[in-house]
Amino acid sequence: MGEGALFVRRRPTSAPSSIRCRERLGEALVARGYLTQEDLQRALEYQRHTGDRIGRILIALGLIRRRQLYHVLAELWGYPFIDLLQEPLDARLARLFDPAELVQRRCFPVRQDGSEVFVATAEQPNAELEEFIRGRLGPVTVRPLVTTEWDIDYAIRTVFRDVVLDRAALGLYFRNPDESARRVLIGWQKVVLASLTLTVVLGLLFAPQVTAVVVSALVNGTLFSFVAFHFVVAMAGAQHEHVQAIRDEEVKALRDDELPVYTVLVPVYREANVIPHLMENLRKLDYPPSKLEILLLIEEDDEETLAAAKAARPPETVTFIVVPNGMPKTKPKACNVGLLFARGEYLTIYDAEDRPEPDQLKKAVVAFRKGPPELVCVQAALNYYNAKENILTRMFTLEYSYWFDYVLTGLDQLGLPIPLGGTSNHFRVDRLRELGGWDPFNVTEDADLGIRAAAHGYRVGVINSTTWEEANNHLGNWIRQRSRWIKGYMQTILVHTRHPLRLLRSVGLKNVVGFLLLVGGAPFAFLSLIPLWSITLIWLLTRTHMFDILFPALVLYISLFNLLIGNGVMIYLGMLAGFKRRRFQLIPFALLNPFYWILHSIASYKAVWQLITKPFYWEKTRHGLTRYLDPSAPTTAAAD
Repeated sequence: MGEGALFVRRRPTSAPSSIRCRERLGEALVARGYLTQEDLQRALEYQRHTGDRIGRILIALGLIRRRQLYHVLAELWGYPFIDLLQEPLDARLARLFDPAELVQRRCFPVRQDGSEVFVATAEQPNAELEEFIRGRLGPVTVRPLVTTEWDIDYAIRTVFRDVVLDRAALGLYFRNPDESARRVLIGWQKVVLASLTLTVVLGLLFAPQVTAVVVSALVNGTLFSFVAFHFVVAMAGAQHEHVQAIRDEEVKALRDDELPVYTVLVPVYREANVIPHLMENLRKLDYPPSKLEILLLIEEDDEETLAAAKAARPPETVTFIVVPNGMPKTKPKACNVGLLFARGEYLTIYDAEDRPEPDQLKKAVVAFRKGPPELVCVQAALNYYNAKENILTRMFTLEYSYWFDYVLTGLDQLGLPIPLGGTSNHFRVDRLRELGGWDPFNVTEDADLGIRAAAHGYRVGVINSTTWEEANNHLGNWIRQRSRWIKGYMQTILVHTRHPLRLLRSVGLKNVVGFLLLVGGAPFAFLSLIPLWSITLIWLLTRTHMFDILFPALVLYISLFNLLIGNGVMIYLGMLAGFKRRRFQLIPFALLNPFYWILHSIASYKAVWQLITKPFYWEKTRHGLTRYLDPSAPTTAAAD
């Protein structure tokens, strides 16, 4: 190690009180010209409200650079400063430790000379650090060095690159293969699928009429159950504005000094065009900056987005985490990397184009404190700021208003499992790690995680807060996104039905039925749509008597119910979504739902094909296509 990188200062002879230590740090920064007296007073006033450390406050407020702060801390603590970006790292020594522990302890073993071990730390060295190092290496002499948190994260990502990649990609699979979508089908599922296919083929060959009637009855009966289930859930959701309703008074009553550290994960890929808007939206979050950790997750091969992020000059609360390149290349894998480096008590995910309501993090904190111990996650609603851009965005907005304002609320009210949305879900970090994080092989990792949480006895709730997103305004982009979601629902069904009896014992019959109808019912309904409507169209055009044979009385009545009443019910529920959001101008477009479902059916057949040919392929949804992409654009229904 080059001696020029280190400079030594005298170790303090006594440990001052925390207040005196903070005062000394501020005075030292002023004395060295890094900070003005006015800025110091501003930081001390902020500290009186938040109770946070003065150094973190100065960094969060942008009053000092991180490296300047730690150089001065090194002097005050009496230890050398080390630049881990320049120093050679002893990978053999470091890999004797667990990277997750090094992240949480904010330390990194740099090198060993005989019985002396030099350890870089971003916290003031103490006896606990020495015990930790000796617990791994035996009776050694610990020589502390001071560095920044960013340096430690960089060293961990560099030395443990393969470990980080393996844990992010395969951690859940190695922990419990049955909970991972890495295997599409297990043995008995293959046997059942092959047997059903063979039975239908043989039936059509040797008993075509009976087979056709049975298949028609099963399909229409399932669709009837699907529509009835959605109606019941939506009506339950309509009775309650929000199950986890958080009042403004509760948010205002929160004291900044009682708020925990909150981690925000922002996975981005090929999204350089929206980075400036992302930074602006993150700055609007109403949360103490010194208690906010924002991890921008950038893929290793995405140099354009990384350059754009650097050019945006984000605040010091934003940390760039480079995700190691490897398969599968998915958003959940990136989130697992972020989870490893997260230091917050709570964690949420935002997409690059998201505009969360400023008080959303505080509402989540209130919800967790009010909720039961088994509450592992709360989901905020998603809606769209470009709803009026074209017909597709209007339909997209109605669909999501119905889903988040009625379905998720109804599921919570009925105590049924809740599949999460891909963004604005807020977690208890310890419980999230206990669940194994996200499944990187499931392309709707959010829905899978919500179901997995229920299977482990945890609850998911909803909060009355909205994140505004960009609705898909291009048909091709919409098909790519929707086919990925439907493929992920199929993966989720296959994963969680691998052990039906175990699932039934763990969550109960009601939850199993709800899960099957909600997550399995959607792909089934969309796949059934084109064949059933084709049969109806052929009958209307030809008036052939063949269909009288295929549809005996009971099957015919159920089929007519699905066609007339079922479609009417779903249109009605779409209209309700417009009323609840006071977006009355969207309500007439609910009449176009049947045509919108045809697009779903097309996307579903693409999803089936991809499930067979490339099950883990993540079809990227392009963002930043809307003309409404402007931070000053309205973000409320009233503004529409």
